[in-house]
Amino acid sequence: MRDPSEYGWWLAGRASGVVALVLITISVAIGLTMASKLVRARGVGPVLAKVHEHTALAGLIAIAVHGITLLGDKWLDPGVEGILVPFTIDYEPFFVGLGIIGGYLAALLGLTFYMRRRIGPKLWRKAHRATVLVWALGIAHTAGAGTDAGSPWLREFMVLTGVPIAALFAVRTFKRPAPRQVPARQATTATQEARA
Repeated sequence: MRDPSEYGWWLAGRASGVVALVLITISVAIGLTMASKLVRARGVGPVLAKVHEHTALAGLIAIAVHGITLLGDKWLDPGVEGILVPFTIDYEPFFVGLGIIGGYLAALLGLTFYMRRRIGPKLWRKAHRATVLVWALGIAHTAGAGTDAGSPWLREFMVLTGVPIAALFAVRTFKRPAPRQVPARQATTATQEARA
């Protein structure tokens, strides 16, 4: 009989991967909801922003734990290169590579949150739109390389969360910006100048 402790690293890697996917899914769904301005109840915005920020940060930590714990998996035996360099691992190199790219992108976008004053809000918002790509890469990675990818509960989670995220992304992408309202004083001045 094999020693159950041999499975410890695999179980930790598997669990942290699922936790990372759940946290990133929640963060992206909240971010798209806020960006689409679908929830306008007073006082909800700051609460959603905090949950969005904290789930994103926790998701980054879970991604790091996922990679670190897989280093101890004797069956996978990825080595540092297999965890850090996309498409070099022997096991499902394409889908693992997508996960590695998603992890790097998540870290990069997560850091821009703390640098948004330095890079400017306009550029930060443009870069931040790529967070949906982090989620999509995570879904592809899970579906193609995840141990639980064939489990009904995980497939149902991906479908049940994927549909609203796709819908929110479509609303965010195709929603026309509201016309800018000119303050009454400026509008009066502009009208007077036009008549002169």
